[in-house]
Amino acid sequence: MASLKLTPSSSPISIPKVGVPCSRKGVSFLVKAEHSSSSSSDLQGKRQRRLVVTFGIVAPWISLLSRAPVSFAAESKKGFLAVSDNKDAYSFIYPFGWQEVVIEGQDKVYKDVIEPLESVSVNLIPTSKQTIKEFGPPKQIAETLIKKVLAPPNQKTNLVDASEHDVDGKTYYQFEFTVQARNYTRHALGVITVFNGKFYTLTTGANERRWEKMKDRLHTVVDSFKITV
Repeated sequence: MASLKLTPSSSPISIPKVGVPCSRKGVSFLVKAEHSSSSSSDLQGKRQRRLVVTFGIVAPWISLLSRAPVSFAAESKKGFLAVSDNKDAYSFIYPFGWQEVVIEGQDKVYKDVIEPLESVSVNLIPTSKQTIKEFGPPKQIAETLIKKVLAPPNQKTNLVDASEHDVDGKTYYQFEFTVQARNYTRHALGVITVFNGKFYTLTTGANERRWEKMKDRLHTVVDSFKITV
């Protein structure tokens, strides 16, 4: 299986061209065309498999993704609900009214049933790295994820911003990007970190036409994500 190992280097990442691998699960986020939920699910599966190739992950790690008990807090901030996954040690909040959906290969997904591009997802895969910094700087890692995992190869992507911050001694990378399809553009935010042998990815976003209305809420979602131990 072709794989990519990210190393802490300032030089550009060289990504080999690969076909669709046989691994069944991976990491991605929802990028759904408003007119076709079934085709979006197919694209979702392809993005999951691309992450398996991009980060050199193989099938035996699937057992680590068994669904963990989740506790739902009361509304922790006006207009939001909180989720805390005790087994995988993370928490975040999402807008009130979004509903949970099950997507194979993702740990958690919540979305607006009326505006299907408005969603948040959390994914995790195993890693031997101790911190996110071992993969490289924020911009380098964000561009790799966006181009090779978070967007189909036939869609135009643009990294708007990428930054680093520390919370309680843990390093997080945040980034903002757009993905342009034929009939829509999704404006999205992401946050990634590494803890206890797992690579965490949270992504959220909305249709570009609703970005100004949703951006504050989406930033609140991304800012809320944290490792809880």
